[in-house]
Amino acid sequence: MKQQLLCFLPWLLLSLLMITSFSEARFVVEKNSLSVTSPESIKGTHDSAIGNFGIPQYGGSMAGTVVYPKENQKSCKEFSDFSISFKSQPGALPTFLLVDRGDCFFALKVWNAQKAGASAVLVADNVDEPLITMDTPEEDVSSAKYIENITIPSALVTKGFGEKLKKAISGGDMVNLNLDWREAVPHPDDRVEYELWTNSNDECGVKCDMLMEFVKDFKGAAQILEKGGFTQFRPHYITWYCPHAFTLSRQCKSQCINKGRYCAPDPEQDFSSGYDGKDVVVENLRQLCVFKVANETRKPWVWWDYVTDFQIRCPMKEKKYNKDCAESVIKSLGIDSKKIDKCMGDPDADMDNPVLKEEQDAQVGKGSRGDVTILPTLVVNNRQYRGKLEKSAVLKALCSGFEESTEPAICLSTDMETNECLDNNGGCWEDKSSNITACKDTFRGKVCVCPIVDGVRFKGDGYSHCEPSGPGRCTINNGGCWHEEKDGHAFSACVDKDSVKCECPPGFKGDGTKKCEDIDECKEKKACQCPECSCKNTWGSYECSCSGDLLYMRDHDTCISKTGAQVRSAWAAVWLIMLSLGLAAAGAYLVYKYRLRQYMDSEIRAIMAQYMPLDSQPEVPNHVNDEHA
Repeated sequence: MKQQLLCFLPWLLLSLLMITSFSEARFVVEKNSLSVTSPESIKGTHDSAIGNFGIPQYGGSMAGTVVYPKENQKSCKEFSDFSISFKSQPGALPTFLLVDRGDCFFALKVWNAQKAGASAVLVADNVDEPLITMDTPEEDVSSAKYIENITIPSALVTKGFGEKLKKAISGGDMVNLNLDWREAVPHPDDRVEYELWTNSNDECGVKCDMLMEFVKDFKGAAQILEKGGFTQFRPHYITWYCPHAFTLSRQCKSQCINKGRYCAPDPEQDFSSGYDGKDVVVENLRQLCVFKVANETRKPWVWWDYVTDFQIRCPMKEKKYNKDCAESVIKSLGIDSKKIDKCMGDPDADMDNPVLKEEQDAQVGKGSRGDVTILPTLVVNNRQYRGKLEKSAVLKALCSGFEESTEPAICLSTDMETNECLDNNGGCWEDKSSNITACKDTFRGKVCVCPIVDGVRFKGDGYSHCEPSGPGRCTINNGGCWHEEKDGHAFSACVDKDSVKCECPPGFKGDGTKKCEDIDECKEKKACQCPECSCKNTWGSYECSCSGDLLYMRDHDTCISKTGAQVRSAWAAVWLIMLSLGLAAAGAYLVYKYRLRQYMDSEIRAIMAQYMPLDSQPEVPNHVNDEHA
């Protein structure tokens, strides 16, 4: 009896803690949009609750045909026992299997449907109630074998909507619908903010094993995103507080720190042996402080290194889950252990720990995010993630949180992006001659946006029209204007001005876009019209010559005598020389006159100073007397 009571007490205490902590909890069910496209009688949009297993197609959508099985309607048994298959025929829409709630785990229903070839599963509720989240069974070893292999999405629908689907199918209607996850995660800008509610305990069963495996697998992608500034990550840890009446009990003392303020369940659920819950709380606090100190040094991604290394080097099974092992990991990563100790504070103090207090406050939902009650929980752009905690699935959720066309390269790898631009250029505008296209693949699919090429912005709708604009536009395919090269001469109608698009250059006429024709200046009498002139048209210009020894002056369109021109040129040179000499003489005269006058003024002042000296002026020497001395 005592042994049974001992085993029961941890669960009783945990229940009390959870009831006390979450008595006013607000759990938000994450939903995706479900729209029926046919038949007309039930056409419309409905909500469905995303299952917390499998792989939801975050950022995408799926179209399929709904099937309600005549046998095994709760999908608690394998459909192969009934010789039923839901594999789609070539060219047909995927099969969405509708099953009833009850008699077995949600995950088992989906697993049986997946094995039978279904592409998605809708579970119809069996009671009239608000939608709930379909979660995986707790501590069920047998279910762990298939949960990790579920790859199709699933969703719970209300009882009323499920009845409508069944009625339409039984009436012979083909029910087609779309499952849409494109707005399941907000995507306001070019940075994604996400949190992982986790735990350092590695002895909590299937979920702990799954969490540790995820952290190891996702570490590389997480650090790439964080180092590139694409994401802002923050880890969180769930703790509970012990009711005041139990703070002196053995259970609270072994599971809590800071006098019952921060608690975690006993890892082995046995108070008499192994590690205690307070050991888990202390390590959770240490991992929070590792992130805090690393973030202060602008290297928040070091948290992923510490957590993965700690899992490998300090497991509970090997009795290494302790402070000494943790400090060896901290030292190997070059983290300041003194700052870690200062951050952690005294776990025995009868006072709040600011780090853990902040964590408890963060557990309460704000805005569109509900309270965190499921461990582990991933929150992307303040929206709780639902689905399998697996690298590719989580990466899809993160990538769906970027604004279109701002996704980092890791989101556009071959197994992530849609590659819609490969098929008929995605229906967007393109210039094949210049290999320029308005189609841009994003994680959500293609967008048609006029591009920027070599600093030149294209303008247009992106679908049927894009044209270069602004400075430098003529360097891109001649700005879409006419151009031609002939006889070593190149001409273009592109004018590098926004006010004028295309204009035929001088010597040509036309629309400037598709055609510019050479103007025959000789034939149209636009040049070389003097009596002595002889005109010859060339491409883009003309040549004019004069008969005899006459010289053609293009500016005046006239012919003049070469001799006369030479005489005039000679006289011009003479006049230029004479003018230059005259200017030089005038300048020399002015200089001479100025210097002479300055000398005479100096002599006069000297003589006057000799015969009429001023009281305040010393005697000035007489240059005349100096000569006779």
